Amino acid sequence: MAKPDDRSDNAEKIQNSIHNTRENIQETNDYLDEHADEISGQEQSSLEHKNAKRERAIEGFEEEYQDEK
Repeated sequence: MAKPDDRSDNAEKIQNSIHNTRENIQETNDYLDEHADEISGQEQSSLEHKNAKRERAIEGFEEEYQDEK
């Protein structure tokens, strides 16, 4: 038998996802700043691309969070 659909903590889970994604962005930016002389242009570009995707994900999380409130 399938579990009932419990969405009571969705807003909290979305907030946690937003928080974790922001932390990942900050950690990547810190890494880029600290190792700017050591990393290749390709690695830097890849990490910047990941952060751009994370920013878009946060926008989606925020929209979803508004729907859950």
